[in-house]
Amino acid sequence: MNINTKLRLSIMMFLEFFIWSSWFVTMGTFLGSNLMAKDQDISLAFSTQSFGAIIAPFIVGLIADRYFHAQRILGVIHLIGAGLMYLLYNSQDFSGFFPILLVYMILFMPTLALVNSISFNQMKDPAKEFSAIRVWGTIGWIAAGLMISIMSWDSQEGLKEGLLRNTWLMASISSLALGLVSFALPHTPPQPRTTGDFKLSEALGFDALSLLKHKNYSVFFISSILICIPLAFYYQSTSPFLTEIGLDNSTGKMAMGQVSEVVFMLALPIFFTRFGIKKTLIVAMIAWAVRYAFFAFGDADEGAWMLLIGIALHGLCYDFFFVSGQIYTDAHAGAKYKSSAQGLITLATYGLGMLIGFWAAGLISNYYTNEVGAHIWKSIWLIPSGISVLVLLLFMALFKKEQINSHQ
Repeated sequence: MNINTKLRLSIMMFLEFFIWSSWFVTMGTFLGSNLMAKDQDISLAFSTQSFGAIIAPFIVGLIADRYFHAQRILGVIHLIGAGLMYLLYNSQDFSGFFPILLVYMILFMPTLALVNSISFNQMKDPAKEFSAIRVWGTIGWIAAGLMISIMSWDSQEGLKEGLLRNTWLMASISSLALGLVSFALPHTPPQPRTTGDFKLSEALGFDALSLLKHKNYSVFFISSILICIPLAFYYQSTSPFLTEIGLDNSTGKMAMGQVSEVVFMLALPIFFTRFGIKKTLIVAMIAWAVRYAFFAFGDADEGAWMLLIGIALHGLCYDFFFVSGQIYTDAHAGAKYKSSAQGLITLATYGLGMLIGFWAAGLISNYYTNEVGAHIWKSIWLIPSGISVLVLLLFMALFKKEQINSHQ
């Protein structure tokens, strides 16, 4: 790739994740403080991510890949998204907020695949070139979180003045920018391989169900769904938790999780090669349990270090489980089911697993709320910590040591 192409793809990736981080991290806090939404309403709002993940294969597989240039449909979606974000900026109650967010996420989730498709189409060796482009997405996510805290929108004073609403305006403006930038991105025409008959089973990954005949893979598959339950607690409850207990600049501090993603992503190949898939997944699940235990016993004063370590463990939790899981899935799938297998694991985790997780997090957060509306956070966080331990024990008991061939 030449410098011009690298620059355009880097800007695309930066804006894609800047938009998402602008509102996703603080949405729980916004809904509780600005729209007076209840915990189950907040869990319903976060569930739109799962609905979008389930519907995304239809949009990308049936429409984008077959009939349109990827950069054009990316541009159209983000221009529409800018309008929807502006409507959310002006929303006054949850009943008007939710349907707009649902439409937005059904449109947004497919763009995660589109930006990858546009990038891969320009690369001769994606294995070497993609990480240098994708890292700008992580930088974009961090930048949005830091900006929210620098502007003090998530501070106690900012919440009282309703300034957190500005996150939606920031997302609207950045979505408009990416919508316009998209039309200047490198041309990514419909792929020749997608001009044949569309197979819904292939788009959703159902062709790869035969992989579940392998006992180890079926144990990993079930564990992946179950571990998404505690993962949903992190996305849904961390911002309201840190804000409620009074941790300053909470959104900016949560961006540490993405910084750690970069660090642990670099460490993963070394650890994976040396210790194998089983130990890599076990370390990740131990990190889940430790993180939520730290959240349960930490506080905004002397125990703030526990909260910061819990946030910093995000990279270890996510990379060592989900990224290594994608590598493991790819190795098991072989050439025939590579795409289908990744589609299946994405549908199972971000679709089914996270959907259950958001629902459970809403019920549990609502149950552990006292008479004045404050949450009993210690009890809330010990539950995902306990779930992580149970998934860990299940995995350790049933998953047999296995050697992964990287050339598969």
